[in-house]
Amino acid sequence: MVARLVIAAPASNSGKTTVATGLMAAFAATGLAVSPHKVGPDYIDPGYHALATGRPGRNLDAYLCGTELMAPLFAHGSAGCDLAVVEGVMGLYDGASGAGELASTAQLAKLLRAPVVLVVDASSQSRSVAALVHGFVSFDPEVRIGGIILNKVGTDRHEALLRDALEESGVPVLGVLRRGEAVATPSRHLGLVPVAERRTEALTAVAAMAELVRQGCDMDGLLALARSAPPLGTTAWAPPVLDPAAVGPSPVVAVAGGPAFTFSYAEHVELLAAAGAEVVPFDPLRDDRLPEGTAGVVIGGGFPEVFGAELSANERLRKDVADFAGSGGPVAAECAGLLYLARSLDGRPMCGVLDADARMGERLTLGYREAVAVTDSCLAVVGTRLRGHEFHRTVIEPSAGPSPAWGMRLPRPRMEGFVQGGVHASYLHTHWTAEPGVAARFVARCAR
Repeated sequence: MVARLVIAAPASNSGKTTVATGLMAAFAATGLAVSPHKVGPDYIDPGYHALATGRPGRNLDAYLCGTELMAPLFAHGSAGCDLAVVEGVMGLYDGASGAGELASTAQLAKLLRAPVVLVVDASSQSRSVAALVHGFVSFDPEVRIGGIILNKVGTDRHEALLRDALEESGVPVLGVLRRGEAVATPSRHLGLVPVAERRTEALTAVAAMAELVRQGCDMDGLLALARSAPPLGTTAWAPPVLDPAAVGPSPVVAVAGGPAFTFSYAEHVELLAAAGAEVVPFDPLRDDRLPEGTAGVVIGGGFPEVFGAELSANERLRKDVADFAGSGGPVAAECAGLLYLARSLDGRPMCGVLDADARMGERLTLGYREAVAVTDSCLAVVGTRLRGHEFHRTVIEPSAGPSPAWGMRLPRPRMEGFVQGGVHASYLHTHWTAEPGVAARFVARCAR
């Protein structure tokens, strides 16, 4: 039994991240152990959540992992905590395109039996706020909206008008936040700038969010609402632990990190470790060699396009990665990892593992995907089906090698990614909890 709140909004850019992160930090400052969660595939917001709570930010994505794993993954992440705060995605009822409520904040709130706090951008309305709240409350009676936080409120008079309009809604106002620049966080082509790139400034921003929420919200009322959530009645997810005898000595799996490679799910490292790997982080911006004894390399997502000059300048590491891949060593590369393995990125030399060149593009590629493995690789056998997510503004040419990684049907039929030797490289972000055999297969390949 963990007290829990879902922070949602009628639409994107209403202030969910400010409120959710501020609540996490404010409650953590009182001594509560706060578990942070994010609905959907977003990698950046969980970094701010982790800063606010001192615990790993975890994603809950019903499309990538399946609805049946949402409560167990939540229970795994929140084990031993006093309170869990879940930041929603987009608008409350928005989910996977054309799939009804799937992967929406509303669906997750129902799966977690959690009360919802609706953050409303009130900057351009007064009495209409009552109609908006009424619509969201009545749209799905199974979604329990337990409180409203009014954001971007201008004056005392504006606040009075909003409170008066909401009196008959039956939903209490649990917070009023005024407009403020102190909590602003910079954005660029894929959203907020990650914490790893601006840690000092991010700490200041998170502290400002906490103070804004502490001053403007009914903290006791919010905690009482969280504690009103009923028992969840689920068994916590746990990574399947393999018999060490089946793996042999723990193979060293080097996992890329640092400011250029910040996109990862906490469960991936847990799955690798449970499968028998010794997980060792390395930073391609600073380390000039792979970790000692490396038997496998995982390079996840991030922003190599922002650090192209620095990554290119680290010639010793680029050669080390190329030599490792050339020897047949297992390499799992996702999105940013794909770019790093390319011959070049925006004209700058990269590792040269793949006979392909990458560059910044003109449009954002974004959306859920259904994929099937079309080539046996270190991650999957032919026919393995996984759901994934694409999120990039770069282009790689060609988009697939002679032995592609995935076949996809939507948004158009295509082959994507590269499998060569021990390398699996693709734009597709996947969540390995949906198919734990991926991690086990990779570690077994490393052990060989």
